[in-house]
Amino acid sequence: MIRVAVGLTLALAVTSPALAREVPMKLKHAHVELLSFPDLKGWAEDDHAAAYGAFLKSCSAILNGTKAKRAARPMYGGLYAVCERAHALGELKDGQARKFFETHFRPYRLAPPGETQGFFTGYYETEVEGSRVKTAEFKFPFYRDPGGRLASLYDRARIEDGALAGRGLEICWAKDPVDVFFAQIQGSTRVKLTGGGLLRLNYIANNDMPYTAIGRYLMDGGYISREEMSMDRIRAWMDANPDEAKQLRRTNRSYVFFKETDLGEHTSIEGAQGATLTPLRSLAVDKSIHVYGTPIWIDAELPLKTEAPDSPLRKLMIAQDTGSAIVGPARADIFFGAGEEIGHVAGRIKQHGQFVMLVPRTVMLQGDSGPPEIPLPKRRPPEIATRTAQAGK
Repeated sequence: MIRVAVGLTLALAVTSPALAREVPMKLKHAHVELLSFPDLKGWAEDDHAAAYGAFLKSCSAILNGTKAKRAARPMYGGLYAVCERAHALGELKDGQARKFFETHFRPYRLAPPGETQGFFTGYYETEVEGSRVKTAEFKFPFYRDPGGRLASLYDRARIEDGALAGRGLEICWAKDPVDVFFAQIQGSTRVKLTGGGLLRLNYIANNDMPYTAIGRYLMDGGYISREEMSMDRIRAWMDANPDEAKQLRRTNRSYVFFKETDLGEHTSIEGAQGATLTPLRSLAVDKSIHVYGTPIWIDAELPLKTEAPDSPLRKLMIAQDTGSAIVGPARADIFFGAGEEIGHVAGRIKQHGQFVMLVPRTVMLQGDSGPPEIPLPKRRPPEIATRTAQAGK
């Protein structure tokens, strides 16, 4: 414990990244605003040691990156340098972890052009019943990656109609095609096998076809209101309308393939970075914009206890995963964990909030969208403006 405290002091005093030359980096299609840590509501109250623990998991992957990769992406290079210091320090207590983040990073609030906030959803690891063999009851397959050209040859409709059947690609079978569909949306599942045993499946690839959010169709069609939209409501509608649900699934041409993992019952799933995910500390982000391992501060009012979005969530999380529907500079999917009850909570998250990216001090972040547009009040009709002016005389 003394070694850690001394090591931290030396790292902050001697090798502070604030003394290094800054490398400019532009984030496309984003409004960027530099903040200070006191600007972050709830920052001092967070469990920084928990966030630091998740960050260390990402550092293990980052430190395996090549020199060429560090040179090509300033953010990756900056994170690499910070991870070297974190690796040397090892585990830190809460106050030390907070000081580490404040010393090595600067907070930047991000928003899409014309907006002031980010947007958050939630995801989790589903649980389904399944069988290692196909039966009259269990007949809807989870497929492994076909690989190569075959993986992108067929869309969801063709695959559900049996285009890949009989090729030895089936891992196991589920009772309901909706179970398979929801596992594909979430990217992982726990399959409780008949006769006992647990099978852990995780995302491995997709068919490279466009992802379409079925919730949008249900809202536009008036089946579910925007306020009531949740994964539970979508599931209830699909269960009540199986024929329509089949057609609805097929509007989403994207199809996900899985791999069987050797994870134990109590081990968390891995994200796209290869690090095990930590509930309420791991995020899925747009991988075309963000670098895995980036710390991101979330400040939002979410429906955590009830359907009402009245529970504040202010936490430092780590970008460790991605998803087809996660697109944009201030868009994130919060990992909640595993199980049916967790799924009820994660499935109703669809709120805006503050998205603040922590950027290594060796990197100077810039946006290219300018300040967010503030909507002006609608122009009043001339006759109303005239009457108002006359009344004011």
